[in-house]
Amino acid sequence: MNRIAIAGIALLVVLAVLAGGTLFTVSQTEQALLVQFGEIVRPIETPGLHAKLPLIQNVIGFDKRLLNVDLPGEEVILGDQRRLIVDTFTVFRITDPLKFYQAIGPVPDNIRGRLNSIVTGSLRRVLGNNTLLDVLSADRERIMSTIRGQVNTEMHNFGVTIVDVRIRRADLPEENTQAILARMQSERQRVAAQARAEGAEASAKIRADAERDRTVLLAEARATADNLRGEGEGEATNIYSRSFGQDPAFFAIWRTLQGYRDIFDNGAARLVLTPDNNYLRYLQVPPDQPVPAAGSGR
Repeated sequence: MNRIAIAGIALLVVLAVLAGGTLFTVSQTEQALLVQFGEIVRPIETPGLHAKLPLIQNVIGFDKRLLNVDLPGEEVILGDQRRLIVDTFTVFRITDPLKFYQAIGPVPDNIRGRLNSIVTGSLRRVLGNNTLLDVLSADRERIMSTIRGQVNTEMHNFGVTIVDVRIRRADLPEENTQAILARMQSERQRVAAQARAEGAEASAKIRADAERDRTVLLAEARATADNLRGEGEGEATNIYSRSFGQDPAFFAIWRTLQGYRDIFDNGAARLVLTPDNNYLRYLQVPPDQPVPAAGSGR
């Protein structure tokens, strides 16, 4: 093979190498930065085939999918001075590769240490203002929203958007579990005793009000009954007076017979009378015959 052929082959090889170093692809899940001597030439966000200057320019790729960082268990002091071991995870996305490169560098995994420290600091601040009952109740969503907002604000300058921060597990320290459970039980018992006391007070008040209303109703009923009874007795007295005025003899006979009925109705009455007492005169002489007037007695 002559020198011209060898030179041609060498030229083709050089051109192939240069072409291979000139063209590059960015996938659908990536975003990239074109760097020349450590300086950013331009960001590349469109997937597909792109070109660069061989040898003097290189490409740094960043994943644009959701990324996950697991934070190991951290012991946190809550607002009620209780200790809690909290295990969290953070979901984030690189949204500005230029800021990310300037703040973190060309290695994407370096963000994990910085993100862990920021999440831990926000976790301690927010949980330090909330009680254990808040963390274990439905109020946890508000707490995590506050933490997510704080972390998102701090990570904005790193070109990162925080999608979510979640508590995966929250446990009491083993040495404090029994004491905390005892305090929680005492608190629940105090609340229950207070509720029972308030219920007893309300019950006593209801009973007192009912007794007062009952007393008032009975007094009003007795007063009404006494008035009606007085009116009835007055009316009866008037009737007796009118009857006596119309026929005194008949009235005397009727009242005497009425007395017999009241005394002898049960059959067990005993009378002690003097021989001249005429109380039982109508049992001896018919009422239509005249009898001597005399006072009655028993």
